[in-house]
Amino acid sequence: MPDLATPLIAWYRDNARELPWREPGFGAWGVLVSEFMLQQTPVARVIPLLEAWLERWPTPSSLAGDAPAEAVRAWANLGYPRRALWLHRAATQIRDLHDGVVPRDVEALLALTGIGDYTARAVAVFAYGDRHPVVDTNTRRVLARAIDGRAQPGPPARRDLDAMAAILPEGEPEAAIVNAAAMELGAVACTARAPRCDACPIAHICAWRAAGYPDTGDTRRKQARYEGSDRQARGAILRALRESAAHELAMDAVASDLSDSAQRDRAIDSLIADGLIEASDGMLRLPR
Repeated sequence: MPDLATPLIAWYRDNARELPWREPGFGAWGVLVSEFMLQQTPVARVIPLLEAWLERWPTPSSLAGDAPAEAVRAWANLGYPRRALWLHRAATQIRDLHDGVVPRDVEALLALTGIGDYTARAVAVFAYGDRHPVVDTNTRRVLARAIDGRAQPGPPARRDLDAMAAILPEGEPEAAIVNAAAMELGAVACTARAPRCDACPIAHICAWRAAGYPDTGDTRRKQARYEGSDRQARGAILRALRESAAHELAMDAVASDLSDSAQRDRAIDSLIADGLIEASDGMLRLPR
């Protein structure tokens, strides 16, 4: 296998974006919150809400001591609002089971609500400096192209972690940089639709480039259209409740402008099932 680590480290040190969670001393709680927020959400939208969140809730215990409704309200326009509830539950678990300190152990992190393989390893690596492979969508694309010669990665699988582990240096600081560099490269240069090979530090050893950029197909799951979807209806209902003075409205008044009443009812039912809203006596409210 070609040496990807050396050029990735050199490139990252010269080209990494300045982001809050990369600042020295940002802390494990800040890293954990940022990872929750960054799931399927652009960096530019996350940064101001992350800063406001950490100013209000600088520790897991401070968030756990507040109502879940406040977490849902503060989530604002980040999308996928179940993440706000999961983060609140994870904060409560950290307070109750770990003395208010974000755990370092990957298995302990995986036991927290809303945390999967990527987030657990990201916290262990980027907050605590431990040596683990960290794989997100951008990393998977870089590995698929550079090593396997494929235009796009396949569905997420355990082999992704093995592939990333195989290119990591032995040293913990260097391994952490390679993890971050692979993600950064996929985000800013080795993008899904318009890769900038002229800006890539591993273009000279990229298997996909050497093969002439073959179209090897794309088996990634396609996201359903947002406009007119149940997701949009759910968002409208949550937005109305967040913006109401008491985070509570009469059921008939919530999203009454939706033309599809069946869709509105489905959205309400699914939000109740997810624990994002509560219903009682003809009223809807954010969770208490």
